[in-house]
Amino acid sequence: MTTDQREHTGLSLDYPVVGVGAILAGAARRYGERPALHYYGRELSFAQLYERAGAFANALREAGVGRGDVVAIHLPNCPQYAIAYYGILMAGAAFSPTNPLLPPADLAAQLADSGAVAAVSWGPAAPALAAVQDRTAIGLVLLTDREQALDPAHRVDTSGVRGGIDFEAFHAGAATLAPAVEIDVVGDLAHLAYTGGTTGRSKGVQLPHRNVVVNALQYACWGTGSTPAVDAEGGLRLEQTSPADEYPVRLGTGVSINLTPWFHAMGTIGGLNVPMLTGSTTVLHDRFDPGAYLADAERLRVTGMSGAPPLYAALLRHPDFATRDLSSVRGLTSGAAPLPVEMIQALHRRFGADVVISEGYGLTEVTMGATIGPAARSAVRKVGTVGLPVYDTEVRILDDAGNELPAGEPGEVCIRGPQVMTGYRNRPEETAATLVDGWLHTGDVGVLDADGYLSIVDRKKDMLLYKGYNVYPRELEELLFAQPGVTGAAVVGRPDPDVGELPVAFVVAPSLDAGGAQKLLETINEQVLPYKRLREILLVDEIPVSAAGKVLKRELRERLTGRIGGTDPFG
Repeated sequence: MTTDQREHTGLSLDYPVVGVGAILAGAARRYGERPALHYYGRELSFAQLYERAGAFANALREAGVGRGDVVAIHLPNCPQYAIAYYGILMAGAAFSPTNPLLPPADLAAQLADSGAVAAVSWGPAAPALAAVQDRTAIGLVLLTDREQALDPAHRVDTSGVRGGIDFEAFHAGAATLAPAVEIDVVGDLAHLAYTGGTTGRSKGVQLPHRNVVVNALQYACWGTGSTPAVDAEGGLRLEQTSPADEYPVRLGTGVSINLTPWFHAMGTIGGLNVPMLTGSTTVLHDRFDPGAYLADAERLRVTGMSGAPPLYAALLRHPDFATRDLSSVRGLTSGAAPLPVEMIQALHRRFGADVVISEGYGLTEVTMGATIGPAARSAVRKVGTVGLPVYDTEVRILDDAGNELPAGEPGEVCIRGPQVMTGYRNRPEETAATLVDGWLHTGDVGVLDADGYLSIVDRKKDMLLYKGYNVYPRELEELLFAQPGVTGAAVVGRPDPDVGELPVAFVVAPSLDAGGAQKLLETINEQVLPYKRLREILLVDEIPVSAAGKVLKRELRERLTGRIGGTDPFG
């Protein structure tokens, strides 16, 4: 095997038996007054965040919410989110993330399925919650808004919501010492998280405290060359013994801008818990403005950037990207969808060879993640892969009959490790179909190479069948991204009764007209076998993506509904 991160740090970690609250407790004692969160000028230190979370936990307990209860957080990223998140878990309750932009019907279904008894909601989103509250078990609603995020003394109008209480007033007078709550880290849920719903109705993923602690440690230790430890008072901490020339961002020095929603798995683990473990300052932006992002990256001397491919695509297009001083950046990470190879090359041209670009892979069912590219500067990185399995994690590639495939052969990605969910809430049949003999069947198509690096070929559900041949949209998308002027691309199948599905591309290319689109189609088709050829290119202003950055291919397929397909020009 080639030199990779496994040889630098080993395959396994010792995971302390602690609840998720220990992450913040340890960070507060170690990093104290260092800013944990920065929100448009307001800063909250690690110590302050721990005190406010402790007060929130005590207030919940006084309100009768505790172990065995579920509390929904119906907020965008803001300081109140972090306070509520850790407070809920310190109180012994389970956290259920809820997208504040969910339509009422979807919101009602998720809240009812979760059994949530309380919710923390955002002023502009609260009317949707109020409209469906009678279809849920929610009796307590804590309301907050952007003004309160900037100034905790601001009070929110709660009159429009049954059981509504101002968020800050709710816990203002509570004791700040976290309550002593017995938690079964293996049996008690920390997260009841819902799948993205890009291919169908969301499912509730059950994740105990141990899953969350394990997955946060897997990524925090991997990215910093550290090992976990417990302080004298039971708080979780990292010990960084790796050399600075391999891992130049030292514990307690990192700064990053976070746009990944905390209601998404990548946000909750990678964007909230991992920075707490590593003592990094998280700068919150409530919407993506590439110019503002780049201005803050320069002003605050960010050490790392993270996000989904659309974020990097937008940064690469922005005129300030070439002129801002981004010399503080030491690493870039990406998830939610594969980074096109052309985009990786463009990022390296901008940041230089010393900046580590790592792609990761995961899904809600593995808490957040299962693989990541090596973080050590001297380690082998393979462009186009999503890295190696993280500590204590196994990945296999299986065919449709369940047989393990050799290196280089595409098949379904299956994962086994301590971060794998315990099951779907109230869905025993789907749980049994997804968890087989301890292995999670992801529904993704991937390839392992001889060194154990994983490449994601496509979603199994996105794969097209043309006359019995498998057509993987990502291959066509990579070719499209490599063409001049193409800034976005997604390929889906148009049903055809004679051949199965015909590949159709939605393309963002502002400089192209209809003639240019036709030339683009011909250029792509010259590079692929006949059965893989694109049948049509549709020029669009943007590719629809979820809040986490995943392309909503279901929506694109719906756009094709009703379009009349002619005979297949490639027979």
